[in-house]
Amino acid sequence: MTDHIHRGAHAGSWGASRGDGPGWLRLAVWFGIAVALGAPAFQALTNWGLTASEFSQSGDQTLRVAGYAFSIWGVIYTGLAAYAVRRLLRPGGARERALDGPLALASLCCGLWILAAGADQRWLTVAIIFAGLVAALVGLSRLARTGRDFTWPERLTVLWPIALLAGWLTAASIVNVLTVATAEGLIEPSLRTPAAIVGVLAAGAIAIATLLATRFASYAAPVAWGLVGAFVAERSDQPLVAYAALGCAALLLAVAAVACRPRRASAPGRAG
Repeated sequence: MTDHIHRGAHAGSWGASRGDGPGWLRLAVWFGIAVALGAPAFQALTNWGLTASEFSQSGDQTLRVAGYAFSIWGVIYTGLAAYAVRRLLRPGGARERALDGPLALASLCCGLWILAAGADQRWLTVAIIFAGLVAALVGLSRLARTGRDFTWPERLTVLWPIALLAGWLTAASIVNVLTVATAEGLIEPSLRTPAAIVGVLAAGAIAIATLLATRFASYAAPVAWGLVGAFVAERSDQPLVAYAALGCAALLLAVAAVACRPRRASAPGRAG
C-alpha cells in the first residue's frame, strides 16, 4: 500500500502535487507563448495580412510612437520563451501558480492581436489588447503578493517577462484605441491633440497606480520607453503631445525611484 501511494504521488507530479498547480495550466502557458511567438513568425513567412505597422498607419494621425520603440518586442518574446523553458524544466512554486494563468492569457492575446490586425479587424484588436493588458496586470499583482525577494534567476524568468509585457501593453493599449478611433473617424482632426494628451495622461495614470500597488520598477521601464517613443515621434508635428508624453515618462521614473527603493536593509523591496 505504501508503494502504491508513492507511485500515485509520483504520477500526480504533473498536476497539483508539490504545489505545482493543475497540469493544464502548464499546457496553457506553453500554448499561449507558442501563439505569441508563432503568430508574427507565421505572418513574416507567409506575408499574410496587414503588418502591425500597416495596420497602425490607417489611424496614426492622433498619436504615434517612434518605430524603434517596438524593438522591445524582441526582449518581451525572449522573456516569454524563458518562462516557458522554466515551466518545462522545474516544478512550480507559489510564484508560478500565481502567474501561470494570467501569463498564458496575456501571451495568447499577443498572438491573437497580430492575427486580428492582419485581418484589419479594428475593434477586435482593441478588445484583445485590453484583455491582454488586464491579464498581465492581474498576473503582476498576484506575483507582488508572493513576497518581496526575487533571486536573479527568478527576476530573469518570472518577474521581468510579465513586468515588461504588462508595461508595454499599458502604453500600447492606449495607442491602439486611439489608432482605431481615428481610423473609424471618431476623432475629428481638431480633437486629435486633446485626445492624444488624454491618452498619454491615461497611460501615465494607469502606470503610476500599478507601480504604487506592486513596486516593480521593471514594469515602469517599458511604459516610459513607449512614452519617450511618443515624444520622439510627435515632437515636430504635435509638440504639446510630445512634451506631455515626456513629462509623464519623467514623472513615472521619478515615482519608480522612490516607490521601488528598499524600505530597510534587511527587507529588500520589490524594485525588480
